[in-house]
Amino acid sequence: MDAQQGETSTRWITHGERTLYESKWVRLGLVDVELPDGERFEHHKVWLPSAAMVVLLDDAQEHALMLWRHRFISDVWNWELPGGLVDEGESPSQTAARELEEETGYQARTLEHLVTFEPMIGTVTCPHHVFLARHGEPTGAPTETTEMQRMEWVRLQQIPELIRVGEVKNSGTLVALLHVLAIKGTDGCSR
Repeated sequence: MDAQQGETSTRWITHGERTLYESKWVRLGLVDVELPDGERFEHHKVWLPSAAMVVLLDDAQEHALMLWRHRFISDVWNWELPGGLVDEGESPSQTAARELEEETGYQARTLEHLVTFEPMIGTVTCPHHVFLARHGEPTGAPTETTEMQRMEWVRLQQIPELIRVGEVKNSGTLVALLHVLAIKGTDGCSR
């Protein structure tokens, strides 16, 4: 069987969708789906707005600018990267640049798209766009004053330990930092 036949034989078929709740922040729906074996049922689907986050490296490419912040939903303190929701009419790269400046007071001379991923692909659709920024220049104080407790340049070498002890819990931050560490491990982050 070729790959395309395999994808067709395991594809779930959508017969319709109805919205149960909708706001600008979240949409909850029920989707009428059919499995490859013919079983049919309703499956929950959650839509959330797309997000963008950015890893700003220092000029030596040894530190990432991170924010220590509280998340009230899960009542967790953790290290995160600057980022936020993509505004209507805004590209993910524009969001990353805007959020970097609003949350940290830095602008980057270079901004490179690393990866786009879905953090909860089985139930939630919410693309997260990860960017790598270099050559940050301070432009002033952060304008978002409620986003963090503090901001620090964290050594990339410390990141695995921060993850291990549970001080990095945000999926976007995890994906972004692990991606940067993988790049650094393979080519010294020289791109």
